[in-house]
Amino acid sequence: MRGVMMVKCLDPEVGISSGGQRSFFGFSLPDLLRSSKKPRISLSLSMTDEVNIREVHMSQPHAEEETSSSAEESPALCELLHSRMHHSSPLVRAVLCAQVCKVYRFQTEDDRWLLVQEQMSETLLSFSLPKQLLRMLMSQFTNIRHEVEKLSDLSPHWDGLRCDVINHCSYLIGSYEEALEKLHTLSALSCFKSSGSKWDKHLQFVPTNLHAQRMEVTCQDSTGVWYHVITFGAPADHYQAFKHGGLRRVLAKHADHMHSYVCYSQEESSRAQAVLASVAQLQPLLFGLAEELLSVSLEHSAPRLQRAADDLARQTEKFVHALKDELVRSSLGDIQHKRCQDKDGGLHDASPDDQQHDEEWDRVWANVTNSLSCIIVMVDRLHGQQDGNPNDCGCWQEQLLPLVITLRDCVREAVQRAQAAMTFVVLQAAASATVVHGTANLTLRRHAVFSQALSATTCGFLLRLYDGLGDSKFLQQLHAVGILVQFEGLLSTYGDEVGMLEDMMVGVADLGGVTFSLTEAKTEQPEDLQPTLRGTLGSIVVKVPLPTSAFMTLPGELRAGCLIPIHPVLFNIGINQQQTVAERFGNNSLQERLNQQSCEQLKVYCNTLRDHLPDAAGVQSLWDLLASLSQSVEAQRRKNVEVLWLAASVCRQVSGVRLTSCKSAKDRTAMSVTLEQCMLLRDKHALSQHHFCAALDQMRRCHLSWGQMLGCYAKSGLTLFGLESGEKPSDQQKSNFPRCFAPKGTRPHLYPVAFLLVTSHLLVLWLILSLLVLVAKYE
Repeated sequence: MRGVMMVKCLDPEVGISSGGQRSFFGFSLPDLLRSSKKPRISLSLSMTDEVNIREVHMSQPHAEEETSSSAEESPALCELLHSRMHHSSPLVRAVLCAQVCKVYRFQTEDDRWLLVQEQMSETLLSFSLPKQLLRMLMSQFTNIRHEVEKLSDLSPHWDGLRCDVINHCSYLIGSYEEALEKLHTLSALSCFKSSGSKWDKHLQFVPTNLHAQRMEVTCQDSTGVWYHVITFGAPADHYQAFKHGGLRRVLAKHADHMHSYVCYSQEESSRAQAVLASVAQLQPLLFGLAEELLSVSLEHSAPRLQRAADDLARQTEKFVHALKDELVRSSLGDIQHKRCQDKDGGLHDASPDDQQHDEEWDRVWANVTNSLSCIIVMVDRLHGQQDGNPNDCGCWQEQLLPLVITLRDCVREAVQRAQAAMTFVVLQAAASATVVHGTANLTLRRHAVFSQALSATTCGFLLRLYDGLGDSKFLQQLHAVGILVQFEGLLSTYGDEVGMLEDMMVGVADLGGVTFSLTEAKTEQPEDLQPTLRGTLGSIVVKVPLPTSAFMTLPGELRAGCLIPIHPVLFNIGINQQQTVAERFGNNSLQERLNQQSCEQLKVYCNTLRDHLPDAAGVQSLWDLLASLSQSVEAQRRKNVEVLWLAASVCRQVSGVRLTSCKSAKDRTAMSVTLEQCMLLRDKHALSQHHFCAALDQMRRCHLSWGQMLGCYAKSGLTLFGLESGEKPSDQQKSNFPRCFAPKGTRPHLYPVAFLLVTSHLLVLWLILSLLVLVAKYE
């Protein structure tokens, strides 16, 4: 490969990362001098926008000596390079930090040159969004606990459920407070969670190894084109481990338990609380007005009696209106249905009794109305008697007292039934948000996985949005159908990674309840450009502030606060040696079902896009890619990485967000990203096929130097994939890894015989053979 230049400049202003080393970028010239035929070379340094910086003269004999100190001798050059290459936009500066960069020059098929700038950045969202989510969860569960604590006069069964909800919420609130306090301390020192901290209890909510991988490609006659991939460790709760599987498996065990509860939404719970508040306010008011009516009747004053009766009628109408809420009627039927379920072992069908329950409730609130009508009729009669013969009116109180008592009894019955119904709704809604999903630790696990997925998704969306602010079709697509978020998983379906994949599946699915909303930022300061979270779990809105200049260019729908839904899909193909074992001796059905479901979801999104925006989705190549993806998924070949390539191509075709994950976002992830980048250079920018492997090799060496590919590349002094430095891999070892993913010098694991013997099939065979040997020996 020719003309590869690496720029390396130390920046004293960049914060120290978690690894204890400062972020850097810059260039080194010895390789360029050695490849040049001239003893002396002059370079005019400039950025991609042709702004000259300064001229550097270097001779080959002094290359090694001068290169080592060049960064320190030119602090102004380093500062200018850093500001031009990394902080070109306040939007990017508000999201990304601790960037490392490398610049390449590759030759195309027509003997032209590509300038490729590759960046890997950490993000401030790694800690900021989990902290916001923790505060949101604390507030939500504090409200649930407060609502349930206000409930009174419960039966022993329902009081036991209330105590379970309160204990569940208290445990979660305590855990969130502890995690939030720890994150406040750690975020002051770093914005990054390394793979070695996966098992840290207080970092459950923080994504592992979250990086933004950005590549800018500039041709001689065109402006730069950016490609983004977000890489992070698969969203999973490593602290609770995977002894009993991941979220998908554990939640399936609680599926039957969920049927024992009636699920109500948060909106219905709020309506129930409003009814409870109205009833609690109106009942004593009605009783007081009824007492006042009896007191006024002793005075035999018709006008005062009429005014008291009118006041009672107005408040009774409000009371009846509150009781006629459809939620009261339906919840009373649910209560009866639940009782019959518990009595008949869950086999009762409540539909034959629904009409009877409705008629009974109509009778209850109708009795209140009828009782009030009787009082009004009696007041009118007494008024008429006083007008006809004032001396023959008798005792008004004695005539009104039975009617008032009847009204009180009817109100008490209605209040008792309405309070029972609305208490049932509030309690069941609280249980639906807490204990119905399993233990508190299971809820904590699900929230931690969701937090990791949310942080990575938000980072990817922001970068895609910033890159597409000038694209009217992309902005129109956002408010019309939302944005596609495609997760690429490289987890095997063997051992603990099955649990990781099950966690990831649930976390990605939970993102379906997240939407984005674009707002106008107060200023262009980084703190005012940070995204914020609003809403509650299940309906979270991520507010994305934009500078005024960018916000005013948005379509009217987006400026008005139109919510942008996300459509998450997950494709997974195991590519390591553990996947080889899984395909030969284990079960690969989980991965197959996942890819099939994701393929169908991808088709639904593309069809929706075509229906709303025919021009945006009318490219024939998109439908060809979808057809090829469907065929590749159905083929179910071993380590079929073509599924990942096709899914990524579809995602880029529809301007989606790309995220790549493996266990720790190091070895497999780095190989996937570098391969994808080189394929983009080849397919989109005519990278010479002769230089493809050299470019891939150089990029992977760069990721190795960044610490991302610690065990993927042969390098002197490193132990790689279980082999000592300098040891050559066998043919059997090479076959364990897809050829396209294996870098030059890859050394996969060689599974020892002792490890294979612990698999179920070989272990049974070994036991049978051992028994036969023993029997033959003693005979």
